[in-house]
Amino acid sequence: MARIERIKQRLENWALWKEREGRGGLGYYTQSSFLRIAVDCGGGGDPLMSTVDEIEATKTDEAVTSLLDGKPQLHRTIVLIYLEGESIRRTAEMMCKAESTIKSNLEKGDFEIQTFLRLKEEDRERAAAASK
Repeated sequence: MARIERIKQRLENWALWKEREGRGGLGYYTQSSFLRIAVDCGGGGDPLMSTVDEIEATKTDEAVTSLLDGKPQLHRTIVLIYLEGESIRRTAEMMCKAESTIKSNLEKGDFEIQTFLRLKEEDRERAAAASK
């Protein structure tokens, strides 16, 4: 299993959002999310956004927090790598695991987060359809 690039990007944005939150900014960027500038890096993929989308970061935070129920080792790995800025090697040392286990935890974490987000979106769509 490989890392899911879109989830990896979400986690990087989430880490920036959490850093702002830690500095007293409550995680919210000072610029309106409607004023984000899309930057095309010529890679043919999704354009990178110059700011962190607060709604996306909040959803990602909820998904990461959900890992505490049943998959705390994945949560701890993500926190050490993304929030505490530890390397894979240092994270492995801190968790008394092999580096390959940490890499596997990141891959599994990506999958779990993607699944959580997809299920939440499906729930929202069902609720919206039911309210019509």
